[in-house]
Amino acid sequence: MTQVLMLRQRLWVTLFQGDRGPWLIFFLCLALLPLALPRIALSDEVQYYAYLRSVYFDRDLDFRNEYTYFAEAGLRVDDHAVANALLREDAVNPNPVTGLLRNVAPVGSAILWAPGFILADVWVNLANLLGAEIARDGYSRPYILATCWMTALYSMLGLQLTYRLARRYVGDLAATLATLTVFLASPLLFYTTIAMPWSHANGFFLFTLFLSIWLPGRGMERSLRTWISLGLVAGLMVMTREQLGLLLIIPALEALASYIGLLRTQAWRRVGLQLGQHLAFVAMLVLTVTPQLLAYQILNGRPGPSSTVAGKLNWLSPRFFDTLFDPAHGAFLWAPVLLIGLFGLPRLARRDCGLAWMLLTGFLAQTYINGAFGTTWHLSGSFGFRRLIECTPIIVLGLALLIEDVRPRLGTWPLVLIAALLVYWNVGLIAQWTFVRNADGFRRGLIWDGMLYYQFVEVPGQILGKIWSLLFDRCRLMTNCS
Repeated sequence: MTQVLMLRQRLWVTLFQGDRGPWLIFFLCLALLPLALPRIALSDEVQYYAYLRSVYFDRDLDFRNEYTYFAEAGLRVDDHAVANALLREDAVNPNPVTGLLRNVAPVGSAILWAPGFILADVWVNLANLLGAEIARDGYSRPYILATCWMTALYSMLGLQLTYRLARRYVGDLAATLATLTVFLASPLLFYTTIAMPWSHANGFFLFTLFLSIWLPGRGMERSLRTWISLGLVAGLMVMTREQLGLLLIIPALEALASYIGLLRTQAWRRVGLQLGQHLAFVAMLVLTVTPQLLAYQILNGRPGPSSTVAGKLNWLSPRFFDTLFDPAHGAFLWAPVLLIGLFGLPRLARRDCGLAWMLLTGFLAQTYINGAFGTTWHLSGSFGFRRLIECTPIIVLGLALLIEDVRPRLGTWPLVLIAALLVYWNVGLIAQWTFVRNADGFRRGLIWDGMLYYQFVEVPGQILGKIWSLLFDRCRLMTNCS
């Protein structure tokens, strides 16, 4: 009896007297899961998923059967996008060297989804032993659900880690409000609950995990084990979204500053020790990305991405500012919370100037590579500027410090109201993109004509009018859905 009382007391302290942020994040993600749309329908989703299904069931990287299956599913609802993007043949598809169809997606998401996919296969086998007769083919509902739920899991874990990063600098309230606001007021919400089998939530989790391992070692000597762990996570980052490799500029800048300081003081022994640790980091990174290099070799006949990817890049990044400020596609217009969060980085600079500059540089590096995609920088057809989702922990840190700084003057409830408005802006755009203005071309970019009317009049009205479909038949509201 005494042990039960002690357990209840500990639970009470954890929930109501300790940090409540992790519990709020957990229960929010749990509440959103029944409202999610677990499906695989778009060409990018199919390419990510094809690695997992093909390797597990077919033991190869010939994706023709996967592409054909999802293309036929699209044709049943008069959607030719998957067929046109993945099955249409041209001079380089199939690859003239390997004879295999193109897949421009990296393999990291398939690796991260694999535990859920394998568990789904075990469940299907057990259910069939009991007479369920579920197709064990990698296409049936249990496999799709498991894959999509793994994305939701990684998003939730990323939010938990982001909250912990913020708690290093601010109190529970500021960390909780910042984490939940950025999640709900940015495209991360959409790519956690609606476009689930994409790589963005996975990449967000991995970058946050990297920061969570790296940040505690600031100003101290990290162990060899820590650097090997960082190399493993960095390799997974690169395999999940190749552009995330540019975020490694953050530890690179720290290493450069450290070497300069050590050379000035002629601390040769520490230089040698640090160099050995950094080489171990690089070796683990290279070892980790080996599956990606092998996949490239098999698909393209060389250990590099498809020529259709490299051909998009203009290294002068002519669309750098457009990625942030373009009226139809700019990240700061789709999600103003991103800009507000960056304004908090000067507050971080008061505590750790070097860290603030490194995080800002990492964000700008992602903006640079997005602006370098000369023909696809605008991400037309996608919701929001999704290629900056992985920078979520940078934005949360800035926003948390900003909240902590202004809360004594503004109070808590005005900040909650501002957060609610930011969230409503994002939710309203999701509604416009999915079913309110999709026929008007909203999916090609923001339409400012009538924006406020739609956000504050049409969106609430249509949500109420479609409440049954939103709760029980969300697929009906989406195109490319079967």
